[in-house]
Amino acid sequence: MQFERKQVAVALVLIVGALAPALARADESIGPDRFDTVVIDAGHGGDDEGARGAAGLIEKELVLDIAYRVAKRLAENGLQVILTRHDDSFVPLEKRTSIANDARADLFISIHGNATHDTKVRGIETFFLALSASDDHAGQVARRENQAFRIEDTPTRRSDDALVAIIGDLITNEHMEESNEFARLAQLELAGDPKVARGVKQAPFVVLEGVQMPAALVEIGFLTNRQDEQLLRGGAERDRIAGALVRAALEFSRRYDARRGVGSR
Repeated sequence: MQFERKQVAVALVLIVGALAPALARADESIGPDRFDTVVIDAGHGGDDEGARGAAGLIEKELVLDIAYRVAKRLAENGLQVILTRHDDSFVPLEKRTSIANDARADLFISIHGNATHDTKVRGIETFFLALSASDDHAGQVARRENQAFRIEDTPTRRSDDALVAIIGDLITNEHMEESNEFARLAQLELAGDPKVARGVKQAPFVVLEGVQMPAALVEIGFLTNRQDEQLLRGGAERDRIAGALVRAALEFSRRYDARRGVGSR
């Protein structure tokens, strides 16, 4: 199998090399790729409530509300915004990723609420995709979120088709640096109290695997912590989080366009 994958990899390189001049000419005729579309993914939904706080705050309802707040502000800044779910319904993994890919989006933001057995733990953390978790906690968060899609915990899901697997690897690697960049911008804006800022981490989140664009997953606070839950129940904190994500997305869009030689909008 390893030998076959190497053969396919070589063939893929040759194909891409042969097509490069034509692709370059096509890109020139189309013009530079401007940042214009963001997909907002509100985690969970339907029968899958996600985490639940001691005072009754439910993750699926919280993150959908924040997703709408983010979408409204991004639209006001001239961006096209697509939500993976608009109501209390469960959206399968394949549909979430296909929504983003079909829209040819420039950024994918998945919003979640955190949970842990240790009720003293609180704060915000941001993740981008990696084949292995950066620490034990990151791995536990990924396992919990992945269970919503009833997908077993594996380093990464692989297609039986070697060519599809290799292309998937190339797409993931292509966007990893920009995903890391956006995750750090988001965490910087979201941090709030530095004593509870939990930083940027990496983990194998399946919702991030299939998207063909920079992507990050934001855990906006621990519903299992009474202080975080109380803050997240209020509109002021939800607005603060939405504003932080919007500022991060706009700064990322500025950098994205600058790298591609596109002037400010």
